[in-house]
Amino acid sequence: MKVYRNLDLLPSFVNPVVTIGTFDGVHLGHQQILSHLKNEALAIHGETVVITFHPHPRNIVGDTSGVQLLTTLEEKIALLEAANINHLVVVPFDDVFANQTAEEYVVNFLYQKFKPHTFIIGYDHRFGNKRSGDYQLLEKLGEQLGFIVKEIPQQLLNNATISSTQIRKALLQADLTTATALLGYSYFFSGIVIRGDQIGRTIGYPTANLQLLTNEKLVPGDGVYAVSLINKSNKNNSEKILKGMMYIGSRPVVNGKRRVIEVNIFDFNQDIYDSEIEITLHQWIRGDVHFNGLEALKNQLAIDQIHSLEALSIVG
Repeated sequence: MKVYRNLDLLPSFVNPVVTIGTFDGVHLGHQQILSHLKNEALAIHGETVVITFHPHPRNIVGDTSGVQLLTTLEEKIALLEAANINHLVVVPFDDVFANQTAEEYVVNFLYQKFKPHTFIIGYDHRFGNKRSGDYQLLEKLGEQLGFIVKEIPQQLLNNATISSTQIRKALLQADLTTATALLGYSYFFSGIVIRGDQIGRTIGYPTANLQLLTNEKLVPGDGVYAVSLINKSNKNNSEKILKGMMYIGSRPVVNGKRRVIEVNIFDFNQDIYDSEIEITLHQWIRGDVHFNGLEALKNQLAIDQIHSLEALSIVG
């Protein structure tokens, strides 16, 4: 898959079949739309082109406090590549782009930049300043400019919309079973290992404290999870998969005041401070509870480790 981030440097696509959207999560609902896109392109010996935005449009025109992304841009790119899309165009979304009229959006952006053979979009797609453009306008301009407009089947579109909402809700409730089923893969995120209070080390369970790469990434609900991880900073051994258990919460046993993400890596004693690690969540083990002292916490962590190893033995 080829990725373009500059609209002035786009190539001449071959019979491009184009769709547009945020595609946050690239979950099973999105994958159905992408399959529809690929089938249309195959029928005319064309190329698939997905248009997405960065930053998320709601950061520019909406309430930024509510943006919790299932995937960062780089994660989205990797998932779209795995879906065998030919071309991905990342549109720099800003006030200028957002304030185009609906006609400017179609003529100056969609038509001039992409010369689509076919443009596939949802029946409820809105575009242009104040979201004044709709499917009917796009179809009318398509007839004038010489491209076909096709509608994503409503069921596929609804599946994608419903799935995004359900996945976010499931993750916030620590319901990994539902989230994984809707995503089609295990939820993951990346962060930098930072120095913590090193309390875990004193009870035999040292942890890597994680600071996420972006605060827009959705953090699942509090509790303990069985996880696998890779050290993305270790280029010589970046594909080695490690196993562990992760805690998300405010550490009530030590009167914690802020929410933390801590990972105890099994059978591991290397210094990985400042490394970027990618965490994949496989199973929720238990919720966040208060223990009467560190000894009680230590005893529970021993049980958590057993349960985590059992869960991870299933995933390999």
